[in-house]
Amino acid sequence: MHVRHLTVADFRSYASADLALSPGISTLVGLNGRGKTNLVEAIGCVSTLGSHRVSSDQPLVRFGAERAVVRAAVVRAGREQVVELEITPGRSNKAHIGRAPARPRDVLGILRTVLFAPEDLALVKGDPAARRRFLDDLLVQRQPRWAGVRADYDKVLKQRNALLRSAAPVLRRGRRDRAAPPDPDGRDPRASALHTLDIWDEQIAGVGAQLTYARLRLLRDLRPHLDATYRQVADADRSAGATYRSSLDAASATEPVAAAIAAGEVPEIDDLRTAYLDGLAGMREHEIERGVTALGPHRDELRLTLGEMPAKGYASHGESWSFALALRLGAFHLLRHDLDDDPVLILDDVFAELDSGRRERLAAMIADCEQVLITAAVPEDVPEALSGHRFSVTEGSVTPA
Repeated sequence: MHVRHLTVADFRSYASADLALSPGISTLVGLNGRGKTNLVEAIGCVSTLGSHRVSSDQPLVRFGAERAVVRAAVVRAGREQVVELEITPGRSNKAHIGRAPARPRDVLGILRTVLFAPEDLALVKGDPAARRRFLDDLLVQRQPRWAGVRADYDKVLKQRNALLRSAAPVLRRGRRDRAAPPDPDGRDPRASALHTLDIWDEQIAGVGAQLTYARLRLLRDLRPHLDATYRQVADADRSAGATYRSSLDAASATEPVAAAIAAGEVPEIDDLRTAYLDGLAGMREHEIERGVTALGPHRDELRLTLGEMPAKGYASHGESWSFALALRLGAFHLLRHDLDDDPVLILDDVFAELDSGRRERLAAMIADCEQVLITAAVPEDVPEALSGHRFSVTEGSVTPA
C-alpha cells in the first residue's frame, strides 16, 4: 500500500500543494514551522478521519478559508483509488471515493497509516486518555467496523451522563423522602428516573462489553510485537509490556471477570456485559452522588511496564521515547501481519530525538517497508541508508530536492 499523489487545498498553512510520491523512502526536509508536519497530517486525516495533533476541525482549515480539501491517490495490490475529504468546521465533513459521494466512515480502511510524532511521548508519560485513544485508533485501523461501536459508546456515555446530572436531584430527594409527591401525571418521579437509568445501563453495558472485548483481543495480539520492537530500537534486555486495567476492578460484584482481565485473558462479550450490569448496579448510589458514569471502557487504563517497573515515572527520557516508538512500530507489524500488506509508515521529526545507535537500528528496521514518509529539519538527521526521495519544504510550497 502506498500514496501515489497528495493534493491539499486550504489545509493548514497551504493555499494549495501537490506532492507526487513513490514507494520506498520519501523525506520532507525544511526548517521548523514551514509545513512539513501539515502534509503528513493530511495523509493521516485520509486514513483516520482525524488529526494526531488536534481534536477539532477548525485548526485544519487555513485561516480565512471556509473549508479544506485533501485528496489522496492510494495504490493497493495494483489498484488505485482516489479518496477526497472536504473538511468544513461546524458542519458534517464530506467524502468522495473516486467520483462518487460517500460517507466519511466508508473511507476507513482504504488507506492505513501508522504515524509516529513527538506528541506520542504522551503515550508513556501522559494520562490514560492518550493510551485509550491509541488502542481505539489502532482497533479501527485493524478493523474499520469498530469505528461504529466506538461512536455508539461515546454517544451512549454522553446521554447516560446527561441523565445522571438531570435526574440526580430527583433521585437524591426521593432517597431522603420515600413519600415524595408524584408528578402531575401521577407517576413517581424517582421510579421513572430509575427505570430510565436501567434502560441506559443496558445500553452502555452492551456497547461497552463489545469495545472492551475488542481492546483486550487487540492488546493480546500487540504485546509480542511491542516487546520485540522495543528490544530492537533500544538494544535492551528489559522487556516492554502492556497490561489492561479495567474499571471493573472497582466493583466487588465483578471480581471474577476483573481478575481474568488482569491475568491477560479475554472474557466473552456476554460475560463482560453481565459484569458491567452488576458493577453499575453496585455503584448506582455513588454515580447518583457524583452525576457521572464511573464504570466502563472510558475509565480503563493501559499500564506500560519496562521489566517489572511501570514505564510512567520510572523510564528515562530516552527509554520513554523508545517505548513510544515501539508502540507505533508494534502497531505497524501487527497490521502488516493481519492484512498481509504494509500500512504507510510516517515518522514525523523522529530522528532528531534519537542517538546515533537508535537511528541506525530504526533505519534497519524500516528499510523493507513499502512506503515510509519522514520529516526532518535538516538532512543530516536522517541516516544515509534512508536517503530515498527528498523534498524541500518552504513556507507554503513543497518541491523535489
